[in-house]
Amino acid sequence: MTLMKTFLGATAAMALTAGAAAADPAIIFDLGGKFDKSFNESAFNGAQRWAEETGGSFNEVELQSDAQREQALRRFAEAGANPIVMAGFAFASSLSEVAADYPDTKFAVIDVNWVDMPNVRGIGFKEEQGSYLVGMAAGLASESGTVSFVGGMDIPLIRKFACGYAQGAKAANPDANIIANMTGTTPAAWNDPVKGSELTKAQISQGSDVVFAAAGGTGVGVLQTAADEGILSIGVDSNQNYLHPGQVLTSMLKRVDNAVYEAFSQGTDLETGIYNLGIAEGGVGYALDEFNAELITDDMKAMIEDASAKITSGELMVHDYTSDETCPALDF
Repeated sequence: MTLMKTFLGATAAMALTAGAAAADPAIIFDLGGKFDKSFNESAFNGAQRWAEETGGSFNEVELQSDAQREQALRRFAEAGANPIVMAGFAFASSLSEVAADYPDTKFAVIDVNWVDMPNVRGIGFKEEQGSYLVGMAAGLASESGTVSFVGGMDIPLIRKFACGYAQGAKAANPDANIIANMTGTTPAAWNDPVKGSELTKAQISQGSDVVFAAAGGTGVGVLQTAADEGILSIGVDSNQNYLHPGQVLTSMLKRVDNAVYEAFSQGTDLETGIYNLGIAEGGVGYALDEFNAELITDDMKAMIEDASAKITSGELMVHDYTSDETCPALDF
């Protein structure tokens, strides 16, 4: 059961109902909406799973602008929501301003592993590891030898996806050509499927026959165009294989749902600190199901699983773009 909160009026005042129980958890979705079929939707699925298993209720809101971030945090904290979970790196600045004012409220923020405060859980992911695995799949499946990447907002986090993908593709095929484009430099880049479609068509014209989208709602346009044009695509965050059965090669799973579920489950006893989740922690991976079973051969699966095991053991190190903002397999 959810208690839906909405923003109203020019001042974006939040309507908080009297029925919002103290200590119910809350989640704030990033721009693009909770049904973006990607990042936000994964977060929602984790909250919903918690509610279904426990019979509990949670508060939620979908932002309409960046200006609403701090207000949403303060309104939920004043209403007694605890913990408050934020979906996205763009909450870092607002959280830094708000958390100290509510020391008895626990906060969890996804894609932020640098806000170190006593009542905050910062959750980062090793996206480069999961992207390496789907990059291997792309390199093995490509017939043209050219694969591509469409990112959302051009930020180090998304370049981290692209860099891991390129490394995996090169591991599978050292001669692979990788094309990478970003949708934009503002938050609007997360929700522009038309631009995603245009970029995909341009990449196809350059020979790409497998495209990986790490672009939130924009990625829906990438996957749709790939299906229309007869090439393979790779989804992100949520398992997007079902969107175009037999045409989505796989999806890079970023278990945002598990992060939200865990935060809600711990409730007011939420353990704070910095968490970085990779393959070993079950934080990232790739999707295999009935929708892509015919696309991932046994040999491909064996190679990808071998790489996964080596990453987990530390035998194989995937370069993290955010460590020094360079990528050995891709020239941005």
